[in-house]
Amino acid sequence: PPGPHTAVRLSPGDVIKVSYADETIPDQTQKIRRDGKVSLPLIGEVTAAGKRVIDFQHELVRRYEGELENSEVLVTVENGTATVTVSGFANKAGVYPFDRPTTVYQAVMQAGGVSDYGSPSNIHLTRVIGGAQLTETVNLRPAIRGQALRPEYVQDGDVIYIGRSWF
Repeated sequence: PPGPHTAVRLSPGDVIKVSYADETIPDQTQKIRRDGKVSLPLIGEVTAAGKRVIDFQHELVRRYEGELENSEVLVTVENGTATVTVSGFANKAGVYPFDRPTTVYQAVMQAGGVSDYGSPSNIHLTRVIGGAQLTETVNLRPAIRGQALRPEYVQDGDVIYIGRSWF
C-alpha cells in the first residue's frame, strides 16, 4: 500500500504544506513550481520535485537545524494531481487527472480498460526523467488475472500507450 516507502514522488504542480514545530514561523502552503522548487523562510529555494515526501521532510529538518530552535517540520501533500494521457487501444482513450497515488493499472481501467484489439501485456509507459523521454513496457496481464504485481505509479505528464494485440 502507498506509504513512506512507495515510489510516489513530488511533482511540479503538487501543493504541499510545510508545518513547523517552531511557532516563530507560520506554516507554509505552496505549489511546487515548474522548475521543481519551493521557496521557504530562512532557507530559500529548495528542490522538492522528484523526491518522496518523507525524504523531502528529512531534508528540510536537516536544513533548518541551526536556523530554528526546534527544526522539526511535517510535510504533507495538500493536492497532488497527476494528468496522464492514455492512448492506443484503450476503450476510452483520453487525458485523465488523478489524485495520486494511482497505478498504471488503475489509469488503464479508468480509460475503460484494454480494447478487444489491445494487449494488456503490451503497455508502454512513457515519462520524462532528467530531460530525457524514457519508455518502459508494463505487463498488466498478471494483474488482470488477479496475481500479485509490483505496482507502477503514474506521475504527472505520463503517457500510457496500449499496444495492439497480435493474437
